[in-house]
Amino acid sequence: MTATETDITEDLIRDLLGDQHPDLADRPVKLGARGWDNQVWRLGDDLAVRVPWATRSADALLRKEHAWLPALAPHLPLPIPVPQRLGEPSERFPRPWLVTTWVPGEPADRAPATRAAEAAVTLAAFLTALHRPAPDEAPTGRDRGGSLAATAEHLDRGLASAAERGLIRDPDAVREVWEDAASAPEWTGPRLWLHGDLHPANVLTEDGNFCGVIDFGDLFAGDPAFDLAAAWILLPDGAADLFHAAYRPSPDAATLRRARGWAVLRALACVHIGDAGVHGRPGGKPTWGPPAHAALRRLTAAVRR
Repeated sequence: MTATETDITEDLIRDLLGDQHPDLADRPVKLGARGWDNQVWRLGDDLAVRVPWATRSADALLRKEHAWLPALAPHLPLPIPVPQRLGEPSERFPRPWLVTTWVPGEPADRAPATRAAEAAVTLAAFLTALHRPAPDEAPTGRDRGGSLAATAEHLDRGLASAAERGLIRDPDAVREVWEDAASAPEWTGPRLWLHGDLHPANVLTEDGNFCGVIDFGDLFAGDPAFDLAAAWILLPDGAADLFHAAYRPSPDAATLRRARGWAVLRALACVHIGDAGVHGRPGGKPTWGPPAHAALRRLTAAVRR
């Protein structure tokens, strides 16, 4: 299941640091998390080591973060993992790796935001700050953020599989939300910086509010609707309107329609990942299911009335 043949252990992390960044090698090391692309190891109280392990694409994503995040981070109102050092491939480990700042907090798939008004304003402030015009050389999305109409086959597969497994109650309502989104006018504004992967495991909470955002491997420039989908994925019931009122500039009707379509696609994917986790299938994460089901319920509520 992994693309890295080398076992990633505490000893490996210490060896890598000792070879390339010896001033950090004496810090305490412990496993923090195993993510989709990378493992994250705590390095003392304020740093972390991110090591690719499960996908080949992780190498390029880490280099992208190293190239772009240091310039973006000072403008953002929430902490993010800011790259401090780049580790190059070596005989000991044949892939790049990063030393970043550590962002404290609990992933929202385990500790959802519960203070609706505060969370809506916090998320809106973060995305308002992030969604600035990007330079021409900014990266494009990997299979995301393009035309919603081009995702029709992906929607069909995900919807059919979810319905077959009994994971969603009203597939017609889900399809209606997506079809309305896919028919909305496309974005004609400048390419804006986007996080590109705002699901609950990549946003951290403390005391019911958001306190950090992690994993910028899918950072790209494009239509803000892709990130604005997070309002339905991350926020408690009734908070999406508060978020849209606080976000600047206020999103127009077409942007909100597209955002709902992207939210449908994200929620469907997370429903499947959650189901796989419940049944012990590879790649499954059971904590991803509940927020995804809640998002679909919110998105289809107007259709059902």
